[in-house]
Amino acid sequence: MRKYFLVFSLLLSAFSIKAQDLKYYLPDNVSYNPAIPKPKDIIYHEVGEWHITHDRLVNYMKAVAAAAPERIKLETMGFTYEGRAQLLLIITSPKNHQRLEEIRQQHLLLSDPNRSASVNIDNMPIVAWIGHSIHGNEPSGANASLLSAYYLAAAQGKQIDELLDNVVILFDPSFNPDGLQRFSTWANQHKSKNLVSDPNSREFNEVWPGGRFNHYWFDLNRDWLSAVHVESQNRLKWFHLWKPNILTDHHEQGSNATFFFQPGVPSRVNPLTSEKNQELTAKLGKFHAHYLDSIGSLYFTKENYDDFYYGKGSTYPDINGAIGILFEQASSRGHLQQTSNGLLSFPFTIRNQFVTALSTLEGAKTLRKEFLDWQREFYKKAVSQSLNPVAGYVFGDKNDETKTNLFVQMLLRHQIEVRELPDNWKDTDPMAIGFEKGKAFTVSLNQPQSTVIKAIFENIPVYKDSIFYDITAWNLPLAFGLPYKSFANQPAMTLGKKVEMVSETVGTFYGAKSDYGYLVEWDDYNSPLALYQLLNAGISVKVATGNFEIYASGNKKFNAGTLLIPVSMQSKSGDEIFKQLSDLTARYGIKTYSMGTGNSVSGIDLGSGKFIPVSKPSIAMIVGPGVNATDAGEVWHLLDQRMNIPSTHLEATVFNRIELNKYNTIIMVGGTYPDLNKDKLKTWVQTGGTLILTEEAVSWASQNGITDVKFKKAASAVDSASRLSYTDREQIDGAQQIQGAIFGADADLAHPLAYGYNQKTISLFKGNKVFMEKSKNPYATPFYYGNNPLQSGWVSKQNGDAIKNSAAVVVNTVGNGRVINIADNPNFRAFWLGGTKLFMNAIFFGRIIDAASGRTE
Repeated sequence: MRKYFLVFSLLLSAFSIKAQDLKYYLPDNVSYNPAIPKPKDIIYHEVGEWHITHDRLVNYMKAVAAAAPERIKLETMGFTYEGRAQLLLIITSPKNHQRLEEIRQQHLLLSDPNRSASVNIDNMPIVAWIGHSIHGNEPSGANASLLSAYYLAAAQGKQIDELLDNVVILFDPSFNPDGLQRFSTWANQHKSKNLVSDPNSREFNEVWPGGRFNHYWFDLNRDWLSAVHVESQNRLKWFHLWKPNILTDHHEQGSNATFFFQPGVPSRVNPLTSEKNQELTAKLGKFHAHYLDSIGSLYFTKENYDDFYYGKGSTYPDINGAIGILFEQASSRGHLQQTSNGLLSFPFTIRNQFVTALSTLEGAKTLRKEFLDWQREFYKKAVSQSLNPVAGYVFGDKNDETKTNLFVQMLLRHQIEVRELPDNWKDTDPMAIGFEKGKAFTVSLNQPQSTVIKAIFENIPVYKDSIFYDITAWNLPLAFGLPYKSFANQPAMTLGKKVEMVSETVGTFYGAKSDYGYLVEWDDYNSPLALYQLLNAGISVKVATGNFEIYASGNKKFNAGTLLIPVSMQSKSGDEIFKQLSDLTARYGIKTYSMGTGNSVSGIDLGSGKFIPVSKPSIAMIVGPGVNATDAGEVWHLLDQRMNIPSTHLEATVFNRIELNKYNTIIMVGGTYPDLNKDKLKTWVQTGGTLILTEEAVSWASQNGITDVKFKKAASAVDSASRLSYTDREQIDGAQQIQGAIFGADADLAHPLAYGYNQKTISLFKGNKVFMEKSKNPYATPFYYGNNPLQSGWVSKQNGDAIKNSAAVVVNTVGNGRVINIADNPNFRAFWLGGTKLFMNAIFFGRIIDAASGRTE
């Protein structure tokens, strides 16, 4: 391996506090094409002197691509929420560029088991995706991309020619443009001419929410599998256009660490990840070690980080026939910081990232055939399901086509073949929920993407460890709240029609224009979206608090939660109401019924007092220091992107000084609220406000006298009389953390907070230790956990016992207002669509909950 190694200059100190020119970073035995612009020529400063802003990063990538068209092809994958370009540079040799599409098509054959055997890989280039800084405030990766791009464009000689002949590089300079821009602005505006290294300085302590996240305060490194956000969707499209063999994910960690590269903790590898994957990861690791040794950089492996959750950039490739590599560099956070290892400079962090990008490419070149062989073998094994009792899955919610279609859309992003329910589908389980053709779909495991399907549908059968870096369960049908089940091979079953794309859900308007009224079902995911549009248009709407049967194009049963739009006593004409409802029905895929009578066959009549007026929500959410930014971002994304509902974001200092009477709903998510005026908040609730609390905010409200919620406490994992080894503490204490698991809550379907649900068990995600006791009022706990609530994931016995028979949701009546206490996160990572109805019910119907059902005295 040494003969391939590039000798790096050691003339300058690794901890130099001055700006460095390119000699500090680049191999010193390489000549460079003078026609290629150096980074400083375009960005106007040396690499590492300032933090690169995304606009200047884009300018340099465009300039270097224009200067080296024979090596670089520039693509725009898409744009972020804030309109920033997501660039991809395709870098390879001139001769490869001349047949680039042919190379791509041949490479894709390796993932097709029916055709891969005949593919000759002797001269096939390996494909490596080099990705940087998915967390915006971990910027050394994106800054290092300036160096890598320059080197790959300008380096001359046999070494670079061999590399480019044998590797197609998919070069992603910034996974998270919006976050990078936010953080670079912060770091640069606080830089002093005389660099300040004190970690207490403002330069190293961002204001909330910080630059880690995207526009909606999401961690994009948890979004590879669910692909909720545009950045992830744009990237996945190109990932599957090429199906790389290697993907690097350049991160940063705590400032007092050194440098990490995979393999991670051996006992925390997902069972779907093969031993061969880990073997190749280790082989590649030898290149990283050799390169880092040569420049004197310390590093570690097999600690702290794992290969478990497939929603991360370093693990998603593992279920797609590739190897994901996580790099974690100790972060300077600014330009120079004092650490336990001494002064850590920004240029030093950048150099380590650059060096490991090169070590990855050298390893890819050297191990080319082994990686290509592995990709072919991976997909061959993926379709070998003859001994598996599960042949595939069927899923679909006949009452909620929108949510079903969103799930199908997610599957298609991963190149999963989805088919409509076949004509001769037969469910062998007489107790199973009925799946209807046109509203249900199947996925077979007999397809190349079967490993991804397993990662989405299956529960982890056995956990080898009890400590996890991230969540322990993510069963996506449970998260979406979709009925699903596995099926065995059915020889007589024909295949349904292949789904090529997801069509918009088609709404149905039963009947014609009415002079009496209209009913809208509440089951569909988009029903709250339509309700807000009606209320925002000034149309009065009521909600049924009881079931009924009435003539609506034939006798039909309607559930509590059904919306009534009476035509009389509206400020708008009958024609305007009809047009508005017709448009909303078509646009959002809801079901609307024209009514000619209010006289029900059974149950409540349309003129009953049990149809209660719905108020337009005016929402404020408390944000700022102490608040969990991702939890708040999930609410913001739900309301803004999915429901088209505006919400005001109030920091505690603003909350404390303003009048609150313009808001009828306040949301507080997980976190701490030490500076919030609790008396003012309680007074607002008492005067009729609806306060929605999730996770730790539930505990805060109880501790501060706003509610009287009581809590259970998990038993200790250690007997006080026992004597344990010092080294046991990490394992024992770590096992008592709840990183995230799925629990089934039993729901009172008659309660306003459960309107729109059609199954009694609702899957909720728990990643905290908020264990509420059931209310003494038998009507105040509409969602609760039973004796065996764990559906998927790992939880310690002590925590599991505390969750059993605890409350998931408790309602408190406080004066004239209501407090909705939700122990868990119903909006987790924006893919927990099964909790959306609960949350939107709290917003729209929280104030109609009968006062007596929430009192405990």
